[in-house]
Amino acid sequence: MASIGKVGTSRMTSLDLLRLMAALAVMLYHYLFRGAIAGNLDVSYPYAAPYAIYGNLGVNLFFLISGFVIAWSAEGRTWQEFAVARFARLYPGFLVCMTATFLFLVVAKDQRLPTDAATYIANLTMFARIFGRQSMDGVYWSIMVEILFYGWVAMLMLAGAFQRWKLLIVAMWLAVAAGNELVFANPAIRLLFITDYAPFFAGGILAEDLVARGRSPAALLLFAAALLLSYKTMVLPQAWMQEHYGVSLSPADLVVANTVVFGIFVCAVSFGRIIRPSKLIVMLGGLTYPLYLLHQYIGYISLNALAPYVGKNVAFLVVSGGVLLASFLVCRFIETPVRRPIVRALTPWVYRLAPAAQQVGPTSHTLTS
Repeated sequence: MASIGKVGTSRMTSLDLLRLMAALAVMLYHYLFRGAIAGNLDVSYPYAAPYAIYGNLGVNLFFLISGFVIAWSAEGRTWQEFAVARFARLYPGFLVCMTATFLFLVVAKDQRLPTDAATYIANLTMFARIFGRQSMDGVYWSIMVEILFYGWVAMLMLAGAFQRWKLLIVAMWLAVAAGNELVFANPAIRLLFITDYAPFFAGGILAEDLVARGRSPAALLLFAAALLLSYKTMVLPQAWMQEHYGVSLSPADLVVANTVVFGIFVCAVSFGRIIRPSKLIVMLGGLTYPLYLLHQYIGYISLNALAPYVGKNVAFLVVSGGVLLASFLVCRFIETPVRRPIVRALTPWVYRLAPAAQQVGPTSHTLTS
C-alpha cells in the first residue's frame, strides 16, 4: 500500500464500488439463501443458495471498509465534528428506511415479521434491543456495532489519543480481542470491545495508516495479526448458522473466503486511484446504506407477494430492481440534500455544549461515507 500523501484531499472511489459490492452480496445472501432457510420466504432458490451463503461475509467487508473510512474521516477533525458528521451520515437515512420498513410490516401483517408502534418508537433510538424490542429489520445489528465503534473512536479523539497513538491503540485492541476470542469467550467483553469483529475494523484502520503515512513495519505486522485473528473470529457466526440453519461454511471454505475478502479490500485500497471519480460512481456508492437498510424485510414481503403471480425468478429480478430504485430515491432526494444542512445546524450547537480543543489539522474531507 503506497502512501498518497495528505489524507482527506481526494476520494478513494474504489471504496464506493466496494461498498456497493458488499451490500449486494448481503442482499443476495438474504434473498437466495437465508430467507427460505429461516422460514421468512415462501420460495427458495436451491441452485443459488450454495453460492449465496458466502454473501454473509459482505458484513465483514463492510467492517474493513468502515475501519478505513472512519480513520480517514477522523484526520484533522475534532471529536465534535466527527460526531456530527457521523450522525448526519447515519440518522436521516435510517429514519426514512426504518419508517418505510415499519409501514411495509404493518400493511403486510405477516406473523413471521411482527411489529407495533412501541417497537417503532424504540427503533427511533437505533438501539431498540436496549429497550427490549426487536430491531425493525434484522440487519440493524451491524449498524449498532458500527455506532459502538464510532463511539470508541470519538472518545479516543476527545482524549487526543486516536491519531497520536493509533497503532498502539490498535495493538491493544487486537490483544484484548485475541485474549477474549481464543481464551476467555466473555460475552460482556465481546459486546463492549467488539472483539468478534475487531480484526476487521482494525484491519481497515491499519490500511488507512499505511495509505496515509506510508509503509511501516509496525503497521504491516499488526495488519498481518488482524488477518490471522480474523480467521478465528469468523468461526463464531458460522457456529450460529450451523445451530439455527443446520448449514454453514466449512473451515476450509472460510479460510479461502476470508482471504478473498481481505485481498479484495487490499486491492481496492492499493489501486484506488486507478478508478477516477465520477458522478456515477459516487451515486453507486451512495446506494449502499439505504440498500442495506431497506432490502431484507421489505424484500421478503415483496417476494412472497409477487412470486405466486410472476414466478420466483421474475419476482427476484423485480424486487432487486425495486429496492435499488428505492435506495437511489432515498440517497438522491433525502440523504444527500439534508446532510450538509444538518452538519451546519448541529455543529455550532455541539460546540456550545462541549467546546473543542485546538484543531489538529485541515478539515477537507471527501471520504466520509
